[in-house]
Amino acid sequence: MTLQPTLPARVEKGRAAVPGSGPSRRKDRRYEALTGYLFIAPAVVLFLVMGLYTVGYGFTLSFAKWNGFAPNWEWVGLDNYKDLLWRDPVYAPRVRHAAANTIWVMVAAPALTVVVSFPLAVLLNQVKRFQGVLRSVYFLPYVTSGVAVFFAWQYILQPDGAINSLLSGLGLGSLQQPQGWLGNPSTAMPTMIMITVWGHVPVAMLLYLTGLQGIDRSILEASELDGAGWWRTNMSVVWPLVRPITAIVLLLNLREALQGFQTFLVMTNGGPGDHTNVLGLEAYRLAFLKNLSPTLGLASALGWLLFAAALVLALINLRALRSKT
Repeated sequence: MTLQPTLPARVEKGRAAVPGSGPSRRKDRRYEALTGYLFIAPAVVLFLVMGLYTVGYGFTLSFAKWNGFAPNWEWVGLDNYKDLLWRDPVYAPRVRHAAANTIWVMVAAPALTVVVSFPLAVLLNQVKRFQGVLRSVYFLPYVTSGVAVFFAWQYILQPDGAINSLLSGLGLGSLQQPQGWLGNPSTAMPTMIMITVWGHVPVAMLLYLTGLQGIDRSILEASELDGAGWWRTNMSVVWPLVRPITAIVLLLNLREALQGFQTFLVMTNGGPGDHTNVLGLEAYRLAFLKNLSPTLGLASALGWLLFAAALVLALINLRALRSKT
């Protein structure tokens, strides 16, 4: 009489018969993991060299004096930070003046970006035909080559440029700027802020448009049934719903206003008379435009001060966003 194996014995026998199980399966997994690590190894090494090493090198440099070519650094501790903030009679006033200009940009540019991009997104969201074409047209300033656009703006804002010519043709010659809109100290910074806003609106508009298209249509219909008009619906219903997007737009624009300087470098180089000099541009000058003076440490220290300010703003924005949700 032959005895049938019990159920656990059958299960164990079945498991042993399954191909790819047991030690061979574990070996395959280790091989796959090793292959994955080998694929990501170049990116990790590049990040360690170009990322962590560069950051650490720059942070160490902020405590030294160096012109970029001398064989040795001169270790000065916190002197670079003290010189930038209050002690040095040459650099400290320039940094304070650049900080004041940067604050103007940080306040005006994000606010105007929101004021322009949100209504534009609302109008574009209500367009039924050619929405894709209009969206591409409005996004064009962002994808256009920055340097080429900046030179085009320079040409438009010159004393004999398009804006002065347009004002003259409309009989508004009293508003013309004989020095050019970038050559007059009273109009240079407002003009630069408007150009900055012009470049930031496309991304903000698309973010708002994405948020508007995700709003439940029943909410808008309910507000219409309650008798709310177009203005009331957008201000009391739609605007609170896109508040997280507004926080993102403000954070992105604050970061760009705090650290960006390319527009100011190409169009005005801080002029006239440092009226458009910002902190990012001042750090660039300290690093590359001092004729081998040992100011690389000052530039690095200013860069880390900007990083600290950006980090504080990001934490404040994150806390405010969490408190409202």
